[in-house]
Amino acid sequence: MTGAELDRSVRQQLRTLSKENAEGVAQHLVMVAALLEAEDLDGALAHAETAVRRAGRVPAAREALGFVAYRMGDFARALTEFRTVRRLSGSSHLLPLMVDCERGLGRPARALELLGSPEARQLGQEEQVELLIVGSGIRRDMGQPQAAVLALQGQVDKVAKKPWAARVWYAYADALLEVGRTDDARAWFAKAAVADQDGETDAVERVEELDGVRLDEVEVSDEGIDGQEPEQA
Repeated sequence: MTGAELDRSVRQQLRTLSKENAEGVAQHLVMVAALLEAEDLDGALAHAETAVRRAGRVPAAREALGFVAYRMGDFARALTEFRTVRRLSGSSHLLPLMVDCERGLGRPARALELLGSPEARQLGQEEQVELLIVGSGIRRDMGQPQAAVLALQGQVDKVAKKPWAARVWYAYADALLEVGRTDDARAWFAKAAVADQDGETDAVERVEELDGVRLDEVEVSDEGIDGQEPEQA
């Protein structure tokens, strides 16, 4: 890990530091990403905290700490860091995560307030879609399942060729399931499963669950399935 693995925009932020400090912080940020991928959240947290101690006014360092806290379910700390990133950088790109943090803290009204803010309307298409997904979840939390369906209904056809299609279709299927539209939910979970090439969702498992399939209940041995003799060719 040399730090050169970082995105160019992050390396640009580190130019405000001394050369030696910038190199050290860069290495810590690379380790944060690597450990998050390895699901070592405690290790990622240690590196993120060190990066912030050494570069507290660098947005990328605060964002890394916020994201680790978010992954750990520490929504209060994550929200504080994301707010700091917005103040330091002037960017609202973390707004979907901020909304989800408010939701995680049990403050749906504040989450919806952020959702309808002027900053939210200025985000790019992918961030707007993420906000819709989070907003749909908030409506479900508030006991408004039909509103959760409607929040995503207008997007399901528009995102067909977008990289975030699987997430939208999964969220839509989940909302449909809650209003009792099981067949429709199964169809959209299936579409999400096909589109989800990176395994971001458990759409395949949701389809199997709706079909009554439990893979953990099927035992395969040399004698075939469930003790039956395998068929001969």
